[in-house]
Amino acid sequence: MVNNVHAPATAVAGQASPLAEVLASLRPKQWAKNVMVFAALVFSINQYWALADLPLLAWRSLLAFACFSLLSSGQYLVNDVLDAPRDREHPEKRLRPIAAGRVSPATALVLAGTLITVGLGGAFLLGQGFGWVAAVYVGMMLIYSTSLKHLVIIDVFVIAAGFVARAAGGAVAIGVPISPWLYLCTLLGALFLALTKRRQELVLLQDSAPGHRSNLEQYSLALVDQMINVVTPSTVIAYSVYTFTAEGLPRNHAMMFTIPFVLYGIFRYLFLSHAMGQGGAPEDVLFTDRALLLNIVAWIAVAAAVLVLFRDA
Repeated sequence: MVNNVHAPATAVAGQASPLAEVLASLRPKQWAKNVMVFAALVFSINQYWALADLPLLAWRSLLAFACFSLLSSGQYLVNDVLDAPRDREHPEKRLRPIAAGRVSPATALVLAGTLITVGLGGAFLLGQGFGWVAAVYVGMMLIYSTSLKHLVIIDVFVIAAGFVARAAGGAVAIGVPISPWLYLCTLLGALFLALTKRRQELVLLQDSAPGHRSNLEQYSLALVDQMINVVTPSTVIAYSVYTFTAEGLPRNHAMMFTIPFVLYGIFRYLFLSHAMGQGGAPEDVLFTDRALLLNIVAWIAVAAAVLVLFRDA
């Protein structure tokens, strides 16, 4: 595997412009994770704001999404510079522009500093509270890249905390409270994705896993599967309880109609991970699996319909 690491990378280098390589190193597909900032806007419609406020609040949520996208891309650049030597030994990550040598570490770090500075500046312009949430997110992710990602179990919790920070940032950006149940669902759902990603890394790398990342030596398929078996039902239960008990949702419990979509989404993702060998890159699964994408769209449509049609129910 190691002997022909640079062959595919060289081929790709001849097909893409330097600008395209730089843009690819920003990992724009992973901006999909930042849609969590819109959760507060959607799930507060029934209680905390009037429909006339929607344009302004949607604009603020969009700006919050842009800030998190800049910050996350900056963090990815730092992470890829630090991980470049190990990524070159990975059958998939070796194709990343920095690991393949198509974007220099110096260029990546300068761009990372620029993106993080602009992202934090925009976050504080949007509001001091949102700015501090964004700052905590950046600090946490940079510490993750330098040390925490090497600590077993802690690594997946930090990834999950990043999703919670996005949800919290979205709520702070538009000035509405958000149900603790939604934070819990976000945490558990992110843990589910992080653990399935670790599982796929173990399957893909097999005996060479410890050489790619030290904490992978402490994981095993049996352990990760056990943790997934704990997180999966916990996620479903937490979301189900949320639909029945959270403030701001219709009092007639109509949000329960979205539970089947959550169940299908989790089952589909487990199928793709276990049977199809996917799950190593959640953003790729989202954009390539039509059934999962349609399920997410259907969940959003039904949730939005329930929140609007039963706004005062």
